[in-house]
Amino acid sequence: MEKMKLQEGLIFVAIFFLAYTQQLVGGQPQPHEGCQTRCGNVTIEYPFGTSPRCYYAEDPSFKLTCNETEKLLFGNIPAINISHNGELRVRVPPSYSCYNSRGNSSGSLYHTIRLVNLSLSTKNRFTAVGCNTYAFLSTYGVANHSFGCMSMCDSPPEANGECSGKGCCESSVPRGSNFFGVQPYSFNNNTSVHSFNPCSYAFLVENGTFNFDALEDLKNLRNVTDFPVVLDWSIGKQTCEQVGNTSICGGNSTCFDSTRGVGYNCKCFEGFEGNPYLSYGCHDIDECTSSRHNCSDPNTCRNKVGGFYCKCQSGYHLDTNTMNCKRKDVGWTIILLGTIIGFLVILLVVSFIKQKMKHHKNTELRQKFFEQNGGGMLIQRLSGAGPANVDVKIFTEVGMKEATNGYDKSRILGQGGQGTVYKGILPDNSIVAIKKARLGDNSQVEQFINEVLVLSQINHRNVVKLLGCCLETEIPLLVYEYITSGTLFDHLHGSLFDSSLTWEHRLRIAIEVAGTLAYLHSSASIPIIHRDVKTANILLDENLTAKVADFGASRLIPMDKEQLTTMVQGTLGYLDPEYFNTGLLNEKSDVYSFGVVLMELLSGQTALCFERPQTSKHLVSYFASAMKENRLHEIIDGQVMTEENQREIHEAARVAVECTRVTGEERPRMKEVAAELEALRVKTTKFKRSDQYPETEEIENLLGVQILTTQGDTSSTGYDSINNVPILDIEAGR
Repeated sequence: MEKMKLQEGLIFVAIFFLAYTQQLVGGQPQPHEGCQTRCGNVTIEYPFGTSPRCYYAEDPSFKLTCNETEKLLFGNIPAINISHNGELRVRVPPSYSCYNSRGNSSGSLYHTIRLVNLSLSTKNRFTAVGCNTYAFLSTYGVANHSFGCMSMCDSPPEANGECSGKGCCESSVPRGSNFFGVQPYSFNNNTSVHSFNPCSYAFLVENGTFNFDALEDLKNLRNVTDFPVVLDWSIGKQTCEQVGNTSICGGNSTCFDSTRGVGYNCKCFEGFEGNPYLSYGCHDIDECTSSRHNCSDPNTCRNKVGGFYCKCQSGYHLDTNTMNCKRKDVGWTIILLGTIIGFLVILLVVSFIKQKMKHHKNTELRQKFFEQNGGGMLIQRLSGAGPANVDVKIFTEVGMKEATNGYDKSRILGQGGQGTVYKGILPDNSIVAIKKARLGDNSQVEQFINEVLVLSQINHRNVVKLLGCCLETEIPLLVYEYITSGTLFDHLHGSLFDSSLTWEHRLRIAIEVAGTLAYLHSSASIPIIHRDVKTANILLDENLTAKVADFGASRLIPMDKEQLTTMVQGTLGYLDPEYFNTGLLNEKSDVYSFGVVLMELLSGQTALCFERPQTSKHLVSYFASAMKENRLHEIIDGQVMTEENQREIHEAARVAVECTRVTGEERPRMKEVAAELEALRVKTTKFKRSDQYPETEEIENLLGVQILTTQGDTSSTGYDSINNVPILDIEAGR
């Protein structure tokens, strides 16, 4: 049950992460595709929106509503225009108080409006209309106070358009108020002026949008139901300096502090236009087609990013005072042209000399690196007496640059603790893997050359073949055969390949790797300890054949020694704990690492996983506890275990646990591990045949199958023609 809850939680987190990243482009919040962009005749632009994922999610006040009549509403206030510079225009009805001829109230309406994360702009006027009228505007926010105006008259004013106190008065509005109330009053309940002015009115209105008409407005305010009012809006509550690079301003835009005193707004750079709140909202203005240039001749206008320039034809120059093209002085042109030609000739000669000097210097540097990296020693060893099958090619630096297209980033196959690997294409169109080897100091040169020679002699079908090296660079380059289908880690845990390895595939891969390590430990001309066995260093070709790679951390073991004292090197999760604690390296360190790889093949889980319980973060302890508590089935990969192969999987798991014992003396040798796994495969094959053919014993005798065991000689060779797989050949290394 807890496992199912954990899985549901992980699925929820993944869905949330995908939804969140879809709203982010270049680090900026973005509206969801398909958002409503118009409501009636009003354009809706981000950060405002009408539905989730369409407006700025961190501030719900940016959510608008488009009702059934195609009217855009901010709360219950109609919106009529949204400006990128931080202004929102809405329509607000007037407040009024009306009386009959006897002075009794015949109707009234007062407005109190609270704004969420918005405030009144100074572009509004508080206005009162009526004779013998006074009105108040109470504001709360940055400035908390009340103010008003008074209008007196006994007859309709003769002048229209002036709101100067006779029939109409007005007052400026302070900045920053986000809660306000409007209320009109009458001195004598309009009894003396009821015939032409039965009501007193008070309202907010945008500057320049209301012109007082004495006859109409005193009568019934021209039946106007609402007035345009400007509100200021901004993003958040921090200034541009406080938000720094985390503002939502997109490309080609800049941040500026809001005029309302809280938060910030965005605007496009000069020469750009669009929505600055989108990652790619601001685009270049073509001044030449939009007539925003000052070139006297439009044909000379040339657009550039963020501006324009006036280009004159050959023989003319631009007069910046009049922006006209004027003919150049020919005499000065000839002098200037001659000077330029002379300068170019001198520059060409100097460049040629510098190029020759650089070439000579590079040649000397390549020769220096060649000697420094042991090139002379390698040539001497190759020309002397030695094994006939040594075939090491020495590549040039120029050839390596051409093969990797100048070490282009797109050619990188992988990067790790042992260096960077590039995909190279040689002149004969053969594909190779080129790796920058690590070389600590000059004292390691002889050992490096020995390793190159020894690795070049390894002719094992499950070892990546070393083709040659390049010593003309500061860091030596090693050239290997190219393996096409990625690493075992990619197939088990990565996203590049489907994790569809069957039990037969995994067992065969384990046998091939075990046989390879056994060959390196026991049958190579000089024993080799790999020292970094892990799934990331096991490559798979197109037939899923294992290829052990990355011998950058390997060490050669002299014949007279069983172990070496070295600086601890390896990968966490695969590193032998005994080697880690003592610094003593022997072949049992590879056995431990192989045991971890075998556990990965069986479980499909990584060597280290911090999502597992504290005592089971390391796969070895997780696997061992599962074996001990008889719950191995819980950690085996679901694609692997079936009713038919449970016994074989338990046997393989036992081998993995034996390989990862804490003390090296308690671990088996790789030769024994390879033999046990090969015997396990023969048993599996025999079991499958017995299902298909009842006369298994007779067939077995005809084939002459030799099952390898840990007792006796383990060097038997052969070929299983039924299953088209080679029987293990540890001694020959083939």
